[in-house]
Amino acid sequence: MNDNDRDLNDLYYFVQVVEHGGFAPAGRALNMPKSKLSRRIALLEARLGMRLIQRSTRRFTVTDVGQTYYAHCRAMLVEADAADEAIALLHEEPRGIVRVSCPVVLLDSLVGAMIAAFMVACPRVEIHLEATNRRVDVVGEGIDVAIRVRPPPLEDSDLALRVLAERGQCLVASPALLREHGVPAVPADLIRLPSLDHGVPQAAHVWRLRGPDGAQAEIHHQPRLVTGGMLALRAAAVAGVG
Repeated sequence: MNDNDRDLNDLYYFVQVVEHGGFAPAGRALNMPKSKLSRRIALLEARLGMRLIQRSTRRFTVTDVGQTYYAHCRAMLVEADAADEAIALLHEEPRGIVRVSCPVVLLDSLVGAMIAAFMVACPRVEIHLEATNRRVDVVGEGIDVAIRVRPPPLEDSDLALRVLAERGQCLVASPALLREHGVPAVPADLIRLPSLDHGVPQAAHVWRLRGPDGAQAEIHHQPRLVTGGMLALRAAAVAGVG
């Protein structure tokens, strides 16, 4: 039996013929000519190589094979209805488990409150949330949503990528630090100030700056503190470390 020749509509038509007790009443219910319905069932029988219905001018009888086939076809239609209903319920009310990863600071500062509000609005959703600064393997680790902080442009990927928000970067310093070292007048003056950097220690730490008139400058600096922890960087900046 070739699956390419199978038309699942014929199984539906067969069920309707059996349940309506004949081709004529089934045709009226389906708004389909009796001759077309009879031809579809005949093609189904030819494909199966078995007689499902005994036809005569006065009698309509489902064979034993037809009864067995009807039971399986009916079960298939019930499952199809259940599948449609399951999807319809998802449209009506989100439900299920969502696996999320998010950088720690972003989670603590913004995303945590957003997730809480979402879960209040969608009480049938469960969230498994990993707070991590590492780059997770979305596919390998079964992550549904990975929230990341990165500069543009977005990388090429087979995954669905969305920009949730855009935020520029700037250099900041505490008033105490500026009182001690002076306010820089031009980018080159930044070299005189102690600095901090986010990430990991590397051969060169560089600030790439752009002015309001479009002018650009690169400032190489040697940070006193290098860390991936944004809260630690903020605390150090507030304390006047750099």
